Amino acid sequence: MYRIIFILAIIMLIAPISHAKEVSFSQEDRERLIRLETKVEEGFKALQRQIDSQQRQIDDLKLSTQRQIDDLKLSTQRQIDDLKLSFQKQFDNLYALILWGFGILFGGMGILIGFVIWDRRTALAPVVRKYKVFEERGELIEKALKEYARENPKFAEILKGLGIL
Repeated sequence: MYRIIFILAIIMLIAPISHAKEVSFSQEDRERLIRLETKVEEGFKALQRQIDSQQRQIDDLKLSTQRQIDDLKLSTQRQIDDLKLSFQKQFDNLYALILWGFGILFGGMGILIGFVIWDRRTALAPVVRKYKVFEERGELIEKALKEYARENPKFAEILKGLGIL
């Protein structure tokens, strides 16, 4: 059985080979091939032109996009610089306001301290004058008492007891 299948397989493989014949290349086939080659070359050239055109368009688009990106960068940088300048001005104004505030505060405190010192001196001056008057009177009274104690011995003993003599 295997022999029969083997023989049939060989016959089937050999049969198409025996039917194949060599076809000669005719003049018409050559002309057709030349026309086809010409058309392929023209198509290739047209395709190459289209590719070049597309490449130019892509390059132009890249250049345009790069310009837009550069313009956006420049615009953004200007905006950032303007914001920095604005913040710096606001900071300077706030700094000046704080300096003025502290100047006014410390100036007011200095004026208040000066007023307190002046008020003390002006309020104490009459008291000091009265004290001096009382002190002078006290000294005069003490002298008078001592004089009187020299004449009156009993009064001198009283003053000694009080620690005045």
